Amino acid sequence: MLIDLYCERTAAGFWNEPLNALSNVGFLLAAAVAWRSRRRRGNGDIWELLVIALAALIGVGSFLFHTFANSWSELADVVPIWSFVAGFVLLTIYRGCQHDLAKTVRIALIAIALIVGMSQFTGNDTVSANPDATRPLNGSLQYAPAWSALLVFTLLAWRNRHPARVHLAAATLIFSLALACRTTDLIACEITHGIGTHFLWHLLNALMIGILLLAMTTHMPPQSSGPTHR
Repeated sequence: MLIDLYCERTAAGFWNEPLNALSNVGFLLAAAVAWRSRRRRGNGDIWELLVIALAALIGVGSFLFHTFANSWSELADVVPIWSFVAGFVLLTIYRGCQHDLAKTVRIALIAIALIVGMSQFTGNDTVSANPDATRPLNGSLQYAPAWSALLVFTLLAWRNRHPARVHLAAATLIFSLALACRTTDLIACEITHGIGTHFLWHLLNALMIGILLLAMTTHMPPQSSGPTHR
């Protein structure tokens, strides 16, 4: 069944959402920049490599969804996104706790409880193929937990004067703009002559993820200098 959720799609067809599809190259570029930064730094761990790979998979999955636009490609789109969010949050907590596993687990459990609790209030605003479904913010409210987590990280980084605080602040601002573009896609459809603003959601998200990955590779490296994974 065709899933038609965005302004740019007007009919079935692989290339019916060209900008929404091609804008996903931004995620591949973000992952490539992070990979280069990681190699230049010299040491790393498998978890960092996994988060970078998930960033690239976001672009692949989203490309598939905006070309095939069906149920399996929707899953290919959603799974890498939330896997990246979970992976980045856990790795950030782990490194912020100086690799203290017990402390990481405690903080992660608190974060999970807060995110699950917030999702109870934001989960109803998911995108749907049903034109009569209630979507107050075009499905963007589902990302409120991710935005909240990023904001908390940013505030904590500024309070502690962490060297990554500028990166985190920039990422929070860009993610806010990206959410605005996602929300206004259908509203802006007419004035953009059928293009919409969802492709800007992709490009801004890719920029945000690239900044987060650079913060991770330059200001939150692993403590140990074990074998490098390349």
